[in-house]
Amino acid sequence: MRPEGARGRDGAGSWAGGLSVGGAGVGRASGAGTGGIAGIVLAAGEATRFGGGKAVARFRGERLVDRAVGTLVAGGCDRVLVVVGALDVGAVRHAILVLNPEWRSGMGSSLRAGLLAAGSAEAVVVTLVDQPLIGAEAVRRLIDAWLDGAPIAVAGYDGRRAHPVLFGRAAAAELLPTLTGDTGARAFLEARPDSVLVDCTDTGRPDDVDTVEALRRLSS
Repeated sequence: MRPEGARGRDGAGSWAGGLSVGGAGVGRASGAGTGGIAGIVLAAGEATRFGGGKAVARFRGERLVDRAVGTLVAGGCDRVLVVVGALDVGAVRHAILVLNPEWRSGMGSSLRAGLLAAGSAEAVVVTLVDQPLIGAEAVRRLIDAWLDGAPIAVAGYDGRRAHPVLFGRAAAAELLPTLTGDTGARAFLEARPDSVLVDCTDTGRPDDVDTVEALRRLSS
């Protein structure tokens, strides 16, 4: 069973509707919002606890931002958007950079920027730049759950919700107007009994890299 707007559906429009990307102050590359499954990496924060520059810090020889993009691509995303703000991350292979000039207001504004840039995507898979142990298999399982009819699929680790999170087109459209400042998707997800928790315990871990020391521990 394919969900509403799943791959192969004809005539699908943009779930971003009439919302103006320019009005939101979001930089958008040409062709960023064309169908398929879009991956979104949230990487706009200042990372003060880390000392700044977290997205370009290296984990086992690879920049965190590149690793996050690679995970989404390997997991089945057709294209990846990286939402940036505080830090110039430079070129990122296999990704489109989306500028969120309102990054200081919090993660909600960055998720909003990513969703707007995703445009007509049939589904979006959202992840954070600072969770390098998340595996591509988690992304694949969320996409499979969506293809089986789940409007929202959330990775679970030992029963706990974490990233990545997949929103089908209809769910993303409902989420979008709730995102302001530091208000992210948590309350929205808690209010959605139709979200599906997908067990990803054996695919990796959603450990956050909040400090340089945490990065060193995970790298060892």
